[in-house]
Amino acid sequence: MTEENIQETVENVNADAPAVSTNLLDADPEIRRLFKVRKVQKGKKPSFHKQNHHKFKRLTKAWRRPRGLQSKQRRGYLGKGAIATVGYGSPVLTKGLHPSGYDEILVYNVDDLVLVDPEYEAVRIGGTVGGKKKAAIVAKAKEFNIKVLNPGKEE
Repeated sequence: MTEENIQETVENVNADAPAVSTNLLDADPEIRRLFKVRKVQKGKKPSFHKQNHHKFKRLTKAWRRPRGLQSKQRRGYLGKGAIATVGYGSPVLTKGLHPSGYDEILVYNVDDLVLVDPEYEAVRIGGTVGGKKKAAIVAKAKEFNIKVLNPGKEE
């Protein structure tokens, strides 16, 4: 896609968009309350690790449910680590959303910005994108009133 095609497409898509983008936190007080609940719940949630990961170097920390018959962790002994169960989850309406209230969209080039709805979505630039392209993406995003979650250093 050429620069002009992108500009025309974005203008057509964003014709009804407000001058300053909003997000779910601004739109609904119930969502704002659920984000506060999520923050409290995540603070109380333990970190779930594989059983005996600290004893053997070959074991990763990544969570796997203990299944052994004599497993102390499976049987719920104190001090053996928590098990991921129902009740540790976040509210459904806030799952997968950035703490700012936007839905994250991963972007690797300027063309990907065409698919973004600035009212509800924010952009995260991919880690493999270089400095020049990142600067171009940030400039275009500012032009289209799209929030960039990792803009980097501005010079």
